[in-house]
Amino acid sequence: MMQAPAVKGRTNKRTARLAQLIRIYQTGQVSELMDQTLDKLFSVEAAEAQKDVEELRADLLKFEERFDMTSEEFYNRFEAGEMGDDADFIEWASFFDMYHHAKDRLAALSDEA
Repeated sequence: MMQAPAVKGRTNKRTARLAQLIRIYQTGQVSELMDQTLDKLFSVEAAEAQKDVEELRADLLKFEERFDMTSEEFYNRFEAGEMGDDADFIEWASFFDMYHHAKDRLAALSDEA
């Protein structure tokens, strides 16, 4: 898939900045301020991801109660083509995907290195 020029430019810039940050840490040139800033950044991002997980879980619970099945059961049946393409089911599947992405992001932000 081809990226739009603006997206590709941002991705390249981010990659270059990350490489620069790695070099700074590898050479021992990191400051206390940089460490504190990165710790705070990860903390804020993890809190936001936790909020997303909780909100999406609440959205999933509404569907589970309405259709009397777990989201996992629904999603497996939906992916197998057993649930049809009702707008509610498409929305539920989207929430399920977003929930798992938010959980993965939270786990990545929370990992202690």
